[in-house]
Amino acid sequence: MPRTASTAQSPTADRPGGSPLADVTASDSTLRRFLHGLPGVDAVGLEARAASLGTRSIKAAAKAYAIDLAISMVDLTTLEGADTPGKVRALGAKAVHPDPTDRTAPATAAVCVYPDMVAAAKEAVAGSGVKVASVATAFPAGRAALDVKLADVRDAVAAGADEIDMVIDRGAFLAGRYLKVYDEIVAVREVCGTDARLKVIFETGELSTYDNIRRASWLGMLAGADFIKTSTGKVAVNATPANTLLMLEAVRDFRAQTGVQVGVKPAGGIRTSKDAVKFLVLVNETAGADWLDNHWFRFGASSLLNDLLMQRQKLATGRYSGPDYVTVD
Repeated sequence: MPRTASTAQSPTADRPGGSPLADVTASDSTLRRFLHGLPGVDAVGLEARAASLGTRSIKAAAKAYAIDLAISMVDLTTLEGADTPGKVRALGAKAVHPDPTDRTAPATAAVCVYPDMVAAAKEAVAGSGVKVASVATAFPAGRAALDVKLADVRDAVAAGADEIDMVIDRGAFLAGRYLKVYDEIVAVREVCGTDARLKVIFETGELSTYDNIRRASWLGMLAGADFIKTSTGKVAVNATPANTLLMLEAVRDFRAQTGVQVGVKPAGGIRTSKDAVKFLVLVNETAGADWLDNHWFRFGASSLLNDLLMQRQKLATGRYSGPDYVTVD
């Protein structure tokens, strides 16, 4: 059951180093005061910096490294009503060996599926080190009672999910019911226990303002998120350089204040190697090299993988093989 305001304590207090921010979740009013006391976002400055970092060029050797790093950060995903165990097993095989003709290509970070497909995904990636992530909490809308959401999470964890991607209640957040959103994240965190890392999805395209994205980032981290994630990939506006930059600033500042490191996952709309490299530059220049690892940064962009593989083949052979030389997801 979610804790009441009178017994509030941030889960970050139990993490290494504790949390000097635990008292801000003591009540609805203290949480609201803290979130609305965060510095306002200069939208023009944020977008200008994101655009400027996106123009950085890198040398060929660095590009080869960046492409392999990006491949290792992909959460290869299928979240369709027509998903079958066979499709999930094929996706798992691709995650383990993205390029069957070149076993030097790194595996992806994870396969992400619905809870009822977790067992098939676990079987497909067994022994590889590839994680199995599962969306939960009535993904993608999040419109369900808390007990239903928690049952969703329990099913995924019981089936062996290594990671849970939950969606926040955007309606509650936009109505200013921050403690309700906080409590739901805490409750999901408790169900995950030590068995699964928790990614908290904000659906930034529905939060309307950069100020709201900053507030949601801090709210998710205070509640115990292991990752904060931009989007479900199911709405018109998903990950952008600007909203990802803003979230990278948040995790950087959160670690500076608490000693707790939290990952970032932009999801949706990242389709090319050029896009991926731009995002890696954002990571390096904003949060720092500590986040340039798939334990702390992921791409939720399955279509991205094929372009990364084609660019990798071009760097190795000097020829652009084209889409017919990579498997269709």
